[in-house]
Amino acid sequence: MEELVRVLAEALVTNPEAVQVSRRDEEDKIIIELRVAPEDMGKVIGKQGRIARAIRTVVRAAATRENKKVIIDIVE
Repeated sequence: MEELVRVLAEALVTNPEAVQVSRRDEEDKIIIELRVAPEDMGKVIGKQGRIARAIRTVVRAAATRENKKVIIDIVE
């Protein structure tokens, strides 16, 4: 799932080498942290959070195989 988030984020930003994705597993959930360059933050979030919501939706659909809740944190 981290690779999916990385591919989606790198396609959106102008500085793809600054994209960092990390994963933490907890009891019943997976937390994926996405870090991008400050100037690319708006591109990843989108107007009214539409892009971020779309990324979360795609990753949740891909995560149905693991039977865990997936949380995507976009961190500055």
